[in-house]
Amino acid sequence: MGGARVSMDIGGTFTDVVVYDETDRRHRIGKYPTTPADLAAGVLEAVASVVDQPADISFLVHGTTQGLNSLLQRRGVRVLLLASAGARDVYHIARGPRTRMYDLHFSKPRPLVPRRDVAGIDGRLDASGAELEPLDERAVRTAAARYRDEGFGGIAVAYLFSHLNPVHELRTREILLEELGTEVTLSLSHETANEWREYERTSSAVVESYIGPAVRGYLARLGDELARRGMTVPLHVMQSSGGMITAESARRRPLQTLLSGPVGGTMGGVALAAAMGRPNLIYVDMGGTSFDVSVVVDGKPDVAPEVRLDGLPMLMSAVNIHTVGAGGGSVAWVEAGGLRVGPRSAGARPGPACYGNGGEQATVTDANLVLGRIEPESFAGGRVALHPEAALSAVTGFGRALGMDTLSAAEGICAVANAKMAQAIRTITVARGIEPRDFGLVAFGGAGPMHAVFLARELGIREVVVPRFPGAFSAWGMLQTEIRRDLTEPYYRLDADVDGAELADRLAGLAEQGLRALDGEGVPEAARRVEHAVDLRYAAQEYALTVPLEGADEPARPAFLQAVAARFGKLHEQRHGHANPGAPVEFVALRTTVYGDLGKPAAERLARAEGDFPRRGRPVVFDGEAVESLIVDRADLLAGHAFQGPALVLEPTATTVVPPGYAVRVDDLGSLVIEEER
Repeated sequence: MGGARVSMDIGGTFTDVVVYDETDRRHRIGKYPTTPADLAAGVLEAVASVVDQPADISFLVHGTTQGLNSLLQRRGVRVLLLASAGARDVYHIARGPRTRMYDLHFSKPRPLVPRRDVAGIDGRLDASGAELEPLDERAVRTAAARYRDEGFGGIAVAYLFSHLNPVHELRTREILLEELGTEVTLSLSHETANEWREYERTSSAVVESYIGPAVRGYLARLGDELARRGMTVPLHVMQSSGGMITAESARRRPLQTLLSGPVGGTMGGVALAAAMGRPNLIYVDMGGTSFDVSVVVDGKPDVAPEVRLDGLPMLMSAVNIHTVGAGGGSVAWVEAGGLRVGPRSAGARPGPACYGNGGEQATVTDANLVLGRIEPESFAGGRVALHPEAALSAVTGFGRALGMDTLSAAEGICAVANAKMAQAIRTITVARGIEPRDFGLVAFGGAGPMHAVFLARELGIREVVVPRFPGAFSAWGMLQTEIRRDLTEPYYRLDADVDGAELADRLAGLAEQGLRALDGEGVPEAARRVEHAVDLRYAAQEYALTVPLEGADEPARPAFLQAVAARFGKLHEQRHGHANPGAPVEFVALRTTVYGDLGKPAAERLARAEGDFPRRGRPVVFDGEAVESLIVDRADLLAGHAFQGPALVLEPTATTVVPPGYAVRVDDLGSLVIEEER
């Protein structure tokens, strides 16, 4: 093989690999069990399963969960936080609102840094960034000595108002590097999150230092091993924003990789939306451990400037993904006489009972197997041998505890999981002013197509789309992405005080800085582009909305402010249900995003069908009854083929379940389009 473009996505159960051969312009996929104890080992084996020689790889992008796992499992390094003296408790005071108002046991998220590990450093800037008191360099050197003596693994520096003037943070870095050497893990808040809000900016710097050594060590080992095996191109890593950067850049800014894995599916969704001519789609990714929901509106991903994980805020551009603990491996359990599913998962080991690895509790996968919705022989492309008798025993035992027969228990497990997933979709749509019935539902992940039609029925969605390679769609989506760099600069002005020429200069400066950063990413100058946005709010409001600037928006143009204010008002009404036209608007921040196109695979379309396709039948349980159902191999389907449910569509990476009353057609892209029969 020559010219192989490769992408990899680590899931809780499997590591997916997609290869696009630039010679024959076709995709191939591979799956390999995830190795939780050593993720790099699983990735290397997955690559070896689909590419004969690493030297054949012309492009490689990877979605990693290393940083996310370190944060959620609280397995990061011990961090020393350097904060402004007199304000060293900013990180622990945090924010006052109770996120769960009626929870009597509510408590704030536990900080990553205990108070004893926060060092107050004298030196102060005022609210405009002017120096009031010089940095206490002796205190910084004392902190460096403490870092050496007490076994810390990282340092975060977050001084008041450093987003306006980073001089004290920059000098602190110089001193720390002098004292500790260049290998120290060090995060400066103005580089991690150059925005106002002291607590959120501090939290961002702390998280980056906390996960930094794990991410850097993992990427270094993976890159070195791939190079040793003969790969000559740089390793790229997905960012939370939906773009990618080289692994070298990711090692410098590990926070940007936090949601590296899940965003691949959303970016694949952007490419699919463009190819289908359907700009508004909801994407659901159900794997073995979790269920992720994201939306594409007007052909673009929903990107937020802030994300919260484990209760901790981080200021960074991230695709808005809502995740719940509902996957194929989610365990069914009983609470107060009621049936519950998840969030605990059987994971890759021991896995569901049907894996035969010692798991004894019933899971969603076991329930689907009992209902006949999984073919044991073709599961995961035949790489995982299933044991139907173990699934039957687990589900039967679980049902007995609830006084239910086996089939009722199996359908009950699936129904509860579906209700939980439907609520997750409502959280990211209805709660944000989006009506699900106006969107199509795209399902992927190993288990997503199995539950998609049931979710659509509950939400009133009329059309379900299952793309090609659904079990590896996130990995496929990574091949559709671009290099991306996000820059932010504070800009506090009432609209009446905005100088259009000055604003244009500030945006041009951000664009130049971003484009310069692409020099180290290997992007040709002709393949670069820039987009701008501004954060706006009504005067005296606390929080802002990000308003994109369009091609005709020239800050020096007289109508600029009116056009941007009108767009802000429309967005405000959509998000909050009201707007206040004519009220003073305040600028808060400037945002610039630069993109670099390293090429994408050509669209692969299926041949048109000229005849019928092979089929067989067997019973599958729907609504408590075993119904004779069509069994179809997806590899036998061509564009234009159509059939009615009930049916199962089998393929190596997933199974699509079509209940009675639904019809399926195959479009030119090879997607299964499922609609309720009128």
